[in-house]
Amino acid sequence: MAGHIDLLAAQLATHGYSRVHSRIQLRLVGHFNRWLEQKNLTVKKIDEQIIERYWRYFMRKKRVRSKDVSALMKLLDLLREQGVTPRRIEAAPTARETLLEKYRCYLREERDLAYGSVRNMMPFVDRFLAQKYPRGHFDFAALKAGDITSFVRKQATELGSVQAKHMVSSLRSFFRYLRHTGEIDTDLAGCVPCVPVYSFSTIPKFLPPGAVEKILQRTVGATHGRRDNAVLMLLARLGLRTCEIVSLELEDIDWEFGQITVRGKGGRWSKMPLPSDVGQAIAAYLQHDRPRCSSRRLFISQRAPITGLQSGCAIVRTVARALNRSGIVSKRKGGYLFRHTLATEMLGRGASLREIGEVLRHRKAGTTKIYAKVDFRALRNLAQPWPGGAR
Repeated sequence: MAGHIDLLAAQLATHGYSRVHSRIQLRLVGHFNRWLEQKNLTVKKIDEQIIERYWRYFMRKKRVRSKDVSALMKLLDLLREQGVTPRRIEAAPTARETLLEKYRCYLREERDLAYGSVRNMMPFVDRFLAQKYPRGHFDFAALKAGDITSFVRKQATELGSVQAKHMVSSLRSFFRYLRHTGEIDTDLAGCVPCVPVYSFSTIPKFLPPGAVEKILQRTVGATHGRRDNAVLMLLARLGLRTCEIVSLELEDIDWEFGQITVRGKGGRWSKMPLPSDVGQAIAAYLQHDRPRCSSRRLFISQRAPITGLQSGCAIVRTVARALNRSGIVSKRKGGYLFRHTLATEMLGRGASLREIGEVLRHRKAGTTKIYAKVDFRALRNLAQPWPGGAR
């Protein structure tokens, strides 16, 4: 593999790996190369099974870690890109996988659902097919309402109220698809029972007064402080959703006019004014901490491989770190904690629900009504006396 080491080293450097980490991975490749020579194996024979054999061999000697195997998988991908080793032969898709792929294409192309919505719906449909048709022989014409009801009852006991609501809506969509394709003649979507979810039964979780400023002050100077501070400023000042922060790109910030373009749910986008303190936090991150890479995403991963953020997990970890640094205990640790806090603070300063809805970019006025429950002063005037005396 001597002719491929330089390519692997260049690839590691391009992906942002440090010299020390790259040297460790290249040394592991050297050990792997000597093992291949001992086993009389050529480069062309390297595949997942060969790497698995090598991993088991060195596990017995306690000289390899699980993350070291990823370095060999990078090598395998590189060799396949160069045409040195044959590409992996994918197994033929099962009947369930084929059906799910057709359904996924229907949701994306014909119903034009967002990628996140499709991703949340597919597991419930997959679970239903796996349990009802474990052998992959679909007989949707014989499907009865009792089969659907029993599945929903069993799953609802294992899921939370919100997840159960997503489950029944996903099943209704799938049965409409089956009727659309002619697999069934009966509208089985109407047989899916409802799961009661009362949107006004709980109070939105928010931080106590002064907690947001305390968090922002403690973030400056911490590890990844500039990136964390920029993310938290977008959460606290503009109330952006986690997915909206992840999808931000460099072109979305108009420094001349002081605006930021936000890509919201369902492919909608809107322009919002960029407060000066938020702009300063983003500028400091771009000037000092953002790694150099080809990605146009605003926020980049801090560890190799260097790439744009792909999910909201990094944002959740940022919020969790900020809460721990500030000594604030909260059951909720996601971006919505700051979004609810912003709405609550606006309500306390006298803002109307309509104004809050405009800032949070709610499409329906009913979505903003949940914040009326946190206005305890106004609600006390509406409360009736407790029968039988004060309580």
